[in-house]
Amino acid sequence: MKRKKMKSKFLIILIVFSTTFYAQAQNEEVKEKKTQAKILAFEAQNAMAKNEFEKAEAKYREAISKDPENAELKYNLGTVYHNKNKNTESVVRLNQSAKISESKSIKHKAFHNQGNVFMKEEKYGEAIEAYKNALRNDPTDEETRYNLALAKEKAKQQQQDQDQNKDKEEENKKNENEEGENKEDQEQNKDKKENQEGDQGKDQEENGEQNKQEKKEGEGDQEKPQPDKEQQGDKGEEGKEQSQQPVKGQMSPQQMKNLLEAMENQEKEIQDKINARRAKGQPKTTDKDW
Repeated sequence: MKRKKMKSKFLIILIVFSTTFYAQAQNEEVKEKKTQAKILAFEAQNAMAKNEFEKAEAKYREAISKDPENAELKYNLGTVYHNKNKNTESVVRLNQSAKISESKSIKHKAFHNQGNVFMKEEKYGEAIEAYKNALRNDPTDEETRYNLALAKEKAKQQQQDQDQNKDKEEENKKNENEEGENKEDQEQNKDKKENQEGDQGKDQEENGEQNKQEKKEGEGDQEKPQPDKEQQGDKGEEGKEQSQQPVKGQMSPQQMKNLLEAMENQEKEIQDKINARRAKGQPKTTDKDW
């Protein structure tokens, strides 16, 4: 029974000793890592002084891996990114620093630098919130207060510009819609006019064909009727009488006939006289009286 109790006590002592030793070993390891992180941070600062950005970034990142709860290291890396205009990376690191830091001074500087990054990107709303957080940790910083007032003024101007642009876009959109409607109306009127002209042309063509057909039918209906014989006879006599009417300056056929008969009668009388004289043997010259 006594042996069992002694054995249990020995085990307890062994466990406590092991735990203490392990904790001490861990503490030593943590201290060693923190020491290494400080050395790396020092090297990073020297690299920044020489404008060796890539080297400084690498040193700070390695230092943070050694001491991930060190808010100052993350703040410094965020500041490096800020100076090199790597704004997204800067905001991430500064935000990490502000969250884990127990120092109001580091929190103030982290939020202040965040505000400066947002001002570069013209994100004035985010800048205002960042500067407000900075002042909550250090209300006496006049630079942060000035930056906050400037951010508010920039945000106001930005909102006015956005409203003006929005009104302009709406006006342009309205004008485009009106132009589109006018164009559509013009196209409809053009189509309507073309349809009307097409209908008129079709009507004219149909009317022309109809008139042509009617004319053709009218010519067939208006053929001259054949006159009967009596009408032809009457017309023949009338034509004959009309043909015998003397033309001014010319003798009519009847006049010619009468003249010839008179000449024949006169010639006959003369011939008879000549024959009578011959029978008596006494020639006599006669005058031609015709």
